[in-house]
Amino acid sequence: MLIGPLLPVGFSAYAEVSAPRTFFFLFPRIVPTAHVSVQLSQFWYSQDTALRLAQEAINAVGEGGRIACVSAPSVYQKLRELRREDISVYIFEYDRRFAIYGDEFIFYDYNNPLDLPEGVAPHSFDIVVADPPYLSEECLRKTSETIQFLTQGKILLCTGAIMEEQAAQLLGVKVCKFIPEHSRNLANEFRCYTNYDSGLDCET
Repeated sequence: MLIGPLLPVGFSAYAEVSAPRTFFFLFPRIVPTAHVSVQLSQFWYSQDTALRLAQEAINAVGEGGRIACVSAPSVYQKLRELRREDISVYIFEYDRRFAIYGDEFIFYDYNNPLDLPEGVAPHSFDIVVADPPYLSEECLRKTSETIQFLTQGKILLCTGAIMEEQAAQLLGVKVCKFIPEHSRNLANEFRCYTNYDSGLDCET
């Protein structure tokens, strides 16, 4: 299902306001084929952005912390590269190709925001890093249900600038001065939001 022109956007990011991810991504050990649905295509943040977000999550949780990446696979992969033994990281993702990561992969469909395995306890993560797969109020609202279920308090949200008001209403987050970049140009302005004082230099 392709909506509008194929404009490269972030990982996860958007070609149009309600458009899904539309390009294949290059991922170690996973090679897209002609039989892979376009719906499952992914995009990457730039390396600098992925590193900055991963480091922010690590700093936010501290020793023994637990991090949930909801529809944010590029941050998850960077966290794997940076991981210390005392930090746990899980990826909640629709794309089953990430099942190569074993128990750290949890299948997630934002249409069923609380349909999670029994082993996923409420408020069991110190921070949730989330990047809703669509720029729409419905998607953000449903993803917010998942975020609020998972987090003990801290939220790091990445989504379009046009979602700022809805994000504030749903999650109590504020836009940060740090502007995420992607490996391809964005069709829409993209921003980071947190509900805590972060190293991303939140505006007051």
